[in-house]
Amino acid sequence: MGPSNLSCPACGASYVAGPDEPWRCDCGHALEFADRPLPKRNFPPDFTALDTRKGLWTFSQFLPISPEVTLGEGFTPLQDAPDWNAQFKLEYVFPSGSFKDRGATTTLSRAKELGVERVVEDSSGNAGAAIAQYAARAGIDADIYVPADAKQSKLDAIKRVGATPVKVEGTRQDVTDACIDAVESDESGWYASHAWNPAFFAGTATFAYEVAAQRDWEVPDAVVMPLGHGTLFLGAHRGFRALKEAGWTDRMPRLLGAQAAGYAPIADELPSDDGPNANNSVADGIQILDPARKDQILRAIEDTDGDAITLGEPEVEDALGRLRRGGFYVEPTSAAAPAALEAYRERGVVDQSDDVVVPLTGSGLKG
Repeated sequence: MGPSNLSCPACGASYVAGPDEPWRCDCGHALEFADRPLPKRNFPPDFTALDTRKGLWTFSQFLPISPEVTLGEGFTPLQDAPDWNAQFKLEYVFPSGSFKDRGATTTLSRAKELGVERVVEDSSGNAGAAIAQYAARAGIDADIYVPADAKQSKLDAIKRVGATPVKVEGTRQDVTDACIDAVESDESGWYASHAWNPAFFAGTATFAYEVAAQRDWEVPDAVVMPLGHGTLFLGAHRGFRALKEAGWTDRMPRLLGAQAAGYAPIADELPSDDGPNANNSVADGIQILDPARKDQILRAIEDTDGDAITLGEPEVEDALGRLRRGGFYVEPTSAAAPAALEAYRERGVVDQSDDVVVPLTGSGLKG
């Protein structure tokens, strides 16, 4: 079976898989895989029967992509965090130091399936580092468009695996615009976008499969996640939905987002949010003003009785210090979700008795 074709959920257009396939529909909407696989049996395997040595590809029956490019990523630890009355999933222990490896392995695997020779991506840091690393593993050239003021540690992560960082002055949106201009030129390459490419979301959906499996297929009451472009948020929604449709679980968790003040386009749409107005420069990984799949994020919130709230710098900094003193050495953006958990509890959105999972998304070793 060859690579999966693409289709548009908005207008119904379809596109044949290939290195020249479009990065979005002619109508402007994000594309999806035409066929979404589900396992043939309607009950989950016993956890001890899973061959977790395959990492996230343990769940290949849910993935419309073959494992062409992998570093054994996946099955990150799920740890009790009694001080937070939650479970933390340690997504920062991936090969490149963030959960973005989930999407990078599937995206570069699809690129390899299609015979792509060069990929381009725009990222403030973690996604670019992940795409660069997996492109190196695949033997595919990569140009990563980054803000001119991107952290040196993240630029080094891109350069040291042989990718080319392309610095762009201006806003984060200016970086995306410059990358898209390059993508639409004749010789730029295939858009390995963590915001647009459906392969990336197929990868981040494995977060949900792992959480369920590690909990003996018991779905938590809620999952609290940082929310920028929604790559993990939407991945979790797709993954938990697929498990329920397959009959492996019987319900969906509430999906609760954490956004940075000044960069909260999702929370701003919801009547429940009354967060601070001053820009939060600490949680730089979620400083997204115009998420590519905003409509899908809002539907995922509605579908799961979820929510999104805005956080200022003090709450994130306090949570970061508390996490690190507790042995979780994460980067600042990772602290947004635990900070949001506390805020959700204060507002009565999450009860103290609720069973909650929180991903810690990026390593503190990145600076």
